[in-house]
Amino acid sequence: MSIKEKLYQMFLLGTDSGGYKTALENGLGGVIFFTPDIQSVEQFKTLVKNIKARAKIPPFLAIDQEGGRVERTENIHGGKKYLCAKLAYEKGKEFLQNQTEKIARELKGYGLNLNFAPCVDVNTNPDNPVIGERAFSDRPEDVTSGGLLSVETYLQNGIIPCIKHFPGHGDAAADSHLTLPLIDKTLGEMQPHIEPFRQIIKKFNGSAVQPMVMIAHLHCAAFDKEKIPSSQSKNTVSYLRNELGFDGVIVSDDMLMKGACGIENACEKSMRAGVNLFIYRGSRPETVQIIESLAEKAGFDRELRSCIEKSYEKIIKMKECCIGE
Repeated sequence: MSIKEKLYQMFLLGTDSGGYKTALENGLGGVIFFTPDIQSVEQFKTLVKNIKARAKIPPFLAIDQEGGRVERTENIHGGKKYLCAKLAYEKGKEFLQNQTEKIARELKGYGLNLNFAPCVDVNTNPDNPVIGERAFSDRPEDVTSGGLLSVETYLQNGIIPCIKHFPGHGDAAADSHLTLPLIDKTLGEMQPHIEPFRQIIKKFNGSAVQPMVMIAHLHCAAFDKEKIPSSQSKNTVSYLRNELGFDGVIVSDDMLMKGACGIENACEKSMRAGVNLFIYRGSRPETVQIIESLAEKAGFDRELRSCIEKSYEKIIKMKECCIGE
């Protein structure tokens, strides 16, 4: 694999504008699907099959299917089908496990292999505009319990789960789709939000299969005085790697969100911080050009090339363990 092909493995693009097709032939790591992609069962299965056929390496085929308001299959179901995390957890562990199994089996039936769920934020801010009922609870122990059960159930049913949004989006007073929220807490005050991540990572540390961790577009004062997103923070990534012991794939939240703070340089900054995989909700020419520009820069930038090599190794290791051919 060339360094350019390895770099392409670090990206998940949406289908918007169609640039993902050529990107797949260049080594694209995967595709993320949204509601407009999914009009009927057969149409969607055909789309997934065609993407697999184009890919140089078996791709991540991803979706955000949490249940409740974050559910992408509503055109097939004629509306929302699954309960949000909060209500599912309140119905009991058996209900949550059964619902998670149904989601996993449905996604597997379409040919998907990666779900950006569960959300393990601790929703301590009642006015949180973006998390709310997407969280299992406002109590760390309940979030840990629901998160562990969901992760185990997804893995048992052949779907890679992703715990999100590290280091914790639950106390935010703003939506990172629209701006960069400030989490103005000390590291000690952040511990209830970090605890579910800590426990889930500990459970699967060293396992052949483990969840991804999604890093958020938040400014966390506990890690950086400078106003930068967690997704670009070496301190945040270092804490996740060294303090929590996570050795798997770190994926960004959507890099086109306003909280990512810029399109041109945000991806490179995140890459240098240690993020391994990047989500872009579309595949417009300007998005594909980001990859091309980084590939050109990697030709003479040793540090950037090293970041790509390390990320590629983690991505391929996960693919070999979890999705095969």
